[in-house]
Amino acid sequence: MNERLKLENQLCFPLYVCAKEVIRRYAPLLEPYGLTYTQYIAMMVLWEHRSLTVKELGNYLFLDSGTLTPMLKKMERSGWLRRSRSNRDERVVVVSITEEGDWLQEQLVDVPTEIAQCLTLGGEEAMQLYRLLNTMIRNF
Repeated sequence: MNERLKLENQLCFPLYVCAKEVIRRYAPLLEPYGLTYTQYIAMMVLWEHRSLTVKELGNYLFLDSGTLTPMLKKMERSGWLRRSRSNRDERVVVVSITEEGDWLQEQLVDVPTEIAQCLTLGGEEAMQLYRLLNTMIRNF
């Protein structure tokens, strides 16, 4: 067996498992509101920016419009956001937070703290991991 092909020697595998497990821990916190993790991170971007084009939102989340569009339609039906055509270019769809979306933010404000309590990293370790992962993301 080639050592390079052993699962235990792959950096991607622990990244995959950790990402999957952390996201799994969000489910019971988001499920009462009918949100998936991907919808939650989309809302986080909208809470911060209030209004963005679908393309801009996709850039923040590293998602394409084919993935975002059905998700945003569902979120619009839930009342969390509004989609509209840009006044400048009708091909561009603008996504904006609604009052219901703001209400949702108030309900979910403690989620990051609850997730942090699930992790077995200390504060400095968590910050070091955050910096390393962001370095990797910038280089993609």
